[in-house]
Amino acid sequence: MEEKTIIRVNGVDIVATSDGLIPIRPICDALGISYERQYRKVNESEDLGSVVALRATTGADGKQYEMVCLPIEFIYGWLFTINPDNVKEEAREKVRRYRMECYHALYLYFHRPMERMDEQNRLERESLHIIDRATAQIDELKKLVAGERRKLEKIRQERLTNEPKLFD
Repeated sequence: MEEKTIIRVNGVDIVATSDGLIPIRPICDALGISYERQYRKVNESEDLGSVVALRATTGADGKQYEMVCLPIEFIYGWLFTINPDNVKEEAREKVRRYRMECYHALYLYFHRPMERMDEQNRLERESLHIIDRATAQIDELKKLVAGERRKLEKIRQERLTNEPKLFD
């Protein structure tokens, strides 16, 4: 099965299989955390346990091993659950930064639609205000036109009734 390096963690290439699965052991090794603990955590998770898979992948020694893998779309969430205090000292700050980026990404994902809705609501209120003003102006113009038509009709009526007559 073809593999592709997708990221380097603490000097360790993290590969994905051609079907988008990533072995968790190399990540655990790179971060200096217990693979056994993470394996249990993944398998005991109702969510991650339902998507975990075993795949033959290349180990650090170049040999093929069957490894526990997660789909790439779940790797980021699993990494978010890793406590920075449990990783190697040289990886601790990177894990903290990663978690902060995740918090920020989640904020943006959920907050931007609210900002967009607020902006759309503001634009809708502006449009309704303009429509309301224009409708009031139209009503005023209709009253003005109706009044002018009445004047015009009165002028025409007077013209017809005040014409001089040749014969009585």
